[in-house]
Amino acid sequence: MKITASRTSLGEISEDVLIVPVFEGETPHDSENASALAALDHLTRGAVASLFDEGEMTGKLDSSVLLQNVGPFSTKRLLLYGAGKAEDIDSVSVRRLAGAAIRSLLKHRVIRSAAFLVTRKLETETFVQAIVEGALIGQMSADLYRSNDESAAEIEALDLISELPDPPDFDGAIKAGSAMGEATNFARELGFEPSNVMTPSELASRAKKMAEQEGLGFEALGEDEMKRLGMGALLAVSRGSNEPARLIVLRYEPDGKNVGGGSDDLIALVGKGITFDSGGISIKPAAKMEEMKYDMCGGAAVIGAMQVIARLRPNVRVIGVVPASENLPSGRAVKPGDVVRSLSGKTIEVVNTDAEGRLVLADGITYAINNGATCVVDAATLTGACVIALGETRAAVMGSDQQLIDDLVAAGEQCGERLWPMPLDDDYGEIIKSDIADVKNVGNRTAGSITAGFFLKHFAASVPWAHLDIAGTAWTEKEKPYIAKGATGFGVRLMASFVLNRAGSR
Repeated sequence: MKITASRTSLGEISEDVLIVPVFEGETPHDSENASALAALDHLTRGAVASLFDEGEMTGKLDSSVLLQNVGPFSTKRLLLYGAGKAEDIDSVSVRRLAGAAIRSLLKHRVIRSAAFLVTRKLETETFVQAIVEGALIGQMSADLYRSNDESAAEIEALDLISELPDPPDFDGAIKAGSAMGEATNFARELGFEPSNVMTPSELASRAKKMAEQEGLGFEALGEDEMKRLGMGALLAVSRGSNEPARLIVLRYEPDGKNVGGGSDDLIALVGKGITFDSGGISIKPAAKMEEMKYDMCGGAAVIGAMQVIARLRPNVRVIGVVPASENLPSGRAVKPGDVVRSLSGKTIEVVNTDAEGRLVLADGITYAINNGATCVVDAATLTGACVIALGETRAAVMGSDQQLIDDLVAAGEQCGERLWPMPLDDDYGEIIKSDIADVKNVGNRTAGSITAGFFLKHFAASVPWAHLDIAGTAWTEKEKPYIAKGATGFGVRLMASFVLNRAGSR
């Protein structure tokens, strides 16, 4: 989708449809938005006012009316879309509004271009960026492999039209929103792919292609090199699969020599890249096992965040690390009761092979620290306990550094990928003490998300570290007005916003 901004008047719009957000209580007669609605009513010879007078359009959230061929109006269609209560407006609601409006048009395959009226309530850089992100994210669908002859519905161009006679410059907001939205969709596409396609090697291949296009450093360690380094935790997970593991490494270096925050600062983003999780020997139930192709969404989010970082060029060094593997049962697979030695040197008793994500993250975190990371943020679809605790609305955050946690929470509020802090009291560490090794990979049935985080804390050492459990937010079980069912790309905008904030770029 090509997104532009113009000063085109309402009477001269050439796109296939004009999208007009309408808040509750607004009418062409007496609302603060009366100038635009009144102008549209004049252009449509009273058709707009009649919708309000007859109660067909009230501004209620996700209500909509599509007018076609109304009078001498320059565009053939006018979509009035309910934006809800004006007092509830924030970047999340604006993003969802734009996504829902675009999605409502996709069934009309003749619509290829759209204009979006940026009304006075939306005339801020934050809201314009949210409109761009929402439109891009809303358009994407998961039907990558439909075999019918119809091409996927797509809005090819979106023009942002200001209501003001002298509108602000939207170019910066469009650039940032496009970077965020396109990278989120890139991560979603990685998640949508079936696991017979999206193997660890394929994930590395697509990360490499992106890195070459965006100017990032790239390498993918194979199993021989990982074995030489001593990455016994990651390799223990991959033993059951014929697909070799990969450690994907993406590097970003800012322009110039004056790196923000000190020349030695290096932010590490580490993402769980389990391209399919059967549970291994501790095999999962068959019901919904097909969803375990999404177990690489933390890794996909890191790859997407690195794409944003490459495009928006923050003044801080960043390394993205994605330990990628399948987790399958076989005669070679790691077994409950086995002990493996991680890259850090710590030994791990594997009590449950379905707690494999923390094993690959342990070696990923250590690798990042060994390569100079001064701050580590990991993201993973780690625990079902987090889904039960927080559902699809917020992800969990926990860590060793309160300022880092606070910065991530703030970034989440800013970009709409919201977090909820969990504790990491030392008492939780008692639950995962092993009788035979330094630590075991699961405890009892209590505090599952927290003990998983505490396990990772063992490998962060003294480096400021935070863990994002995105198990409930990385995919959605049902299609929503503003996003397709499946992978959500959660974490891309959160981690990118965090890095940009740390670098002072925003």
